[in-house]
Amino acid sequence: MSTLPDEVRRPYDDAVNPARPRLHILPPSGWLNDPNGVCHLDGRYHVFYQHNPDGPTHGNVHWGHASSADLRHWTDEPIALAPTPGSGNENGCWSGCLVDDDGVPTAVYTAVPDHAWNAGVAVARSDRTLREWRQDPVIKVGTPVDPTIAEVRDPFVFRSGGHRYAVQGAGHPTGDPQLLLYRCDDLDAWEPLGPLLTVDDPVAASIAPANIWECPNLFELGGRWVLLLSLWRHVDGTHDLAGVRYLVGDLVPTGAGLRFVAESGGTVDEGPTFYAPQALVDGDRILLWGWAWEGAQRTAEEVAEAGWAGTLTFPRELSLDGDRLVSRPAPELTGLRSAELDVTAPIREAAFEIAAAGPLELLLVDPATGSRATGSRATTVRTDGAARVLVDGSIVEVFADGPSATSRHYPTATSHWEVSARDDVRAWRLG
Repeated sequence: MSTLPDEVRRPYDDAVNPARPRLHILPPSGWLNDPNGVCHLDGRYHVFYQHNPDGPTHGNVHWGHASSADLRHWTDEPIALAPTPGSGNENGCWSGCLVDDDGVPTAVYTAVPDHAWNAGVAVARSDRTLREWRQDPVIKVGTPVDPTIAEVRDPFVFRSGGHRYAVQGAGHPTGDPQLLLYRCDDLDAWEPLGPLLTVDDPVAASIAPANIWECPNLFELGGRWVLLLSLWRHVDGTHDLAGVRYLVGDLVPTGAGLRFVAESGGTVDEGPTFYAPQALVDGDRILLWGWAWEGAQRTAEEVAEAGWAGTLTFPRELSLDGDRLVSRPAPELTGLRSAELDVTAPIREAAFEIAAAGPLELLLVDPATGSRATGSRATTVRTDGAARVLVDGSIVEVFADGPSATSRHYPTATSHWEVSARDDVRAWRLG
């Protein structure tokens, strides 16, 4: 368990670590990747995430935990799930979701006994504080005996037609992706129902080409079913995390199970550092968090020296415009605005927001490396039309007419931001 006090908040030193986000979810130190188990329970939002508490590299995967009453101010909570020697999760507690199972908060997650090729589904149960967890050592369902499937992971639970189901990502590093479907009315007894989606669906094959579909999310929005897929591709002996796609379609009963039939789709986020999002059905709205990994401008040596890597995005609210998925900053985030800034002067704030009525250019300038030079310390962000841009340390999130765009740009003690806009533009300090 974490040694942090229950209500501790992260300490920051802007001058020492100006690239570290202040308002986003990330652990005090160590590695972060996929958001997991997002939920709104008893008036409080909880977001778990993949976390290595021992260093800023992937490995020794636990579930970290943060909570908030308002989506703006986050409290670090004790680590929730940890690998247990001799159990089904001995080599990692990977991605999954959280289910309110008749009043018992239950994590449904990927347990890794040895490696990804023999991962399975495990469960852990908590009280409603989500601070004390009982991890069941038994894997409920493992990798199917199917030569076309080498790896499975990332269960996501949903309801349809009076039953509870789970969709699970699957595929083969040199083959095709698919999604597996299980009925899990009883979370200790899973019934396999075959594939929910394969590349036999031409829309899915065209929009979401991959070898493994990871981190599936399936939910109803605007009277349609929306499916999110993170694309894992095998490239030159290694793997590439090739972004996130959405499919809009219908769930069609097929025998004892269901099939997802896609009609359209597109890209969830066009930025280069966005992956593995998780959605929360929060009343009549859908909220979404994604993982923003470190950009190419940050070296391995800089990561090791800082001791942290990875952050989650701000929460986003999803909607459908026809068959197009649109994301906007959660409305609660406007409550972070404080003093208004002069956009004609250099901005040296750790976190700020810009709202522009037309095309916008945002430039990170560091005189120490040559003003406006191209290189690792002078980066331009451009939009083609009206946009909102939220900056927090090194994470930049752009919301315009098309998909959102998440990227990482690294301020230093000597850098500042410059804004150029053709139409009306305003900016505020955040936090």
